[in-house]
Amino acid sequence: MNTQKLVRASAAYDLLLTAPFATPWTFAIAHGHLSALNQALGGAPLPEFGVMHMLFAGLLGSIVVVWSWLRLRDPLPRYATYDGTARFLFSAWFAWTLALGQGGLPLVWLFIVPEFAWGVVQWYAVPPLSKKGGSHASATFDRGQQC
Repeated sequence: MNTQKLVRASAAYDLLLTAPFATPWTFAIAHGHLSALNQALGGAPLPEFGVMHMLFAGLLGSIVVVWSWLRLRDPLPRYATYDGTARFLFSAWFAWTLALGQGGLPLVWLFIVPEFAWGVVQWYAVPPLSKKGGSHASATFDRGQQC
């Protein structure tokens, strides 16, 4: 798969997964479904969200929806490294949650596995070195400036 198709595919995945987080009304519905799924997987019901939780869920959902839309419309190869890096950061937060969740959050595995996999695939979709030499990220930035 070429890098542009990969960027577009990861963007479509993100858009489908995070669009429900973009508004308080859609998140309330998604929260209920996620709680039920967590229970079906053997975990506890998810805690109710307060106003501040909803604010941060909405902010996160909104920015990911915009980032996804950008990558769908303009799937530049350099976005693969940016998105891969963000996915590693998200994976770290998921791992932190699993470590502190005391086994009550099996739902998180449904997020961390594809998140980390998308990060690996996108990170390695970009050649590791530029013509000038340098790191993986500088190769992406150098090439991106020529696009």
